[in-house]
Amino acid sequence: METKLSASGVALKKVVVLIHGFAETHEIWSQQRDYLSEEFYVITPDLPGSGSTPLTASPSIESMADAVYNLLKAADISEAVIIGHSMGGYVALALAEKYPAMVKGLGLFHSTAAADSEEKKEGRRKSIAIIEQYGGEAFIRQALPAMFSPAYKKQYPGEVEAYVNAGTRCSSASLIAWYNAMIKRPDRTAVLSSLNVPVLFVIGKDDTAVPLEGVLPQVSKPKTSSIYIFENTGHMGMWEVPEASRRLLKEFILFCQ
Repeated sequence: METKLSASGVALKKVVVLIHGFAETHEIWSQQRDYLSEEFYVITPDLPGSGSTPLTASPSIESMADAVYNLLKAADISEAVIIGHSMGGYVALALAEKYPAMVKGLGLFHSTAAADSEEKKEGRRKSIAIIEQYGGEAFIRQALPAMFSPAYKKQYPGEVEAYVNAGTRCSSASLIAWYNAMIKRPDRTAVLSSLNVPVLFVIGKDDTAVPLEGVLPQVSKPKTSSIYIFENTGHMGMWEVPEASRRLLKEFILFCQ
């Protein structure tokens, strides 16, 4: 497999960046990261306010994209396949818009290029009010189980609980900042048409956060699209169907090369 050299002269495999979503850390990609690392150099950053990365003042989707870009440049990486889950997809799109030369392929994993509708914005504002009144942990425990399909929640309650518990470690300040960033983000549907690299769309048929009917009109925008629709899957394909998710990611990354 073709390799590149870092500034230190160490041979690197082809680079893949997996960006986590709202109320998550880089660990959301653990199963895919371990599998893909056999063939690729996989980077799973923590966005500002997540994990060990401190929250910056009033972060935007664009500033989070800058943070990922600066991380890659500091590692002497000139191009990578960029894949984002949910909010991470918004960051990936912003990065592709600002730094198209960096992007070898773009993946929207349960994400969308569209801006929030007014109804969606109002829903996020109500969530912010709940966090401010009752705290982030109470909100996370109420909200995050809805990210999974009914079938998965019934069959794997322990996995859902593990995901929720991980989400409670995100601070209220981070949750509020991320919601505000998502509310303010612009529509980036035009970015899909402007890209000269393949674009991956991963859609859950039971996803209520990013519904199938909202994403399908976007899949014809890129010059080259790969589309996967998971049956009986909600917003968390990397957890609900981990084996299928890592296989399709590998196929897409190889296709981008």
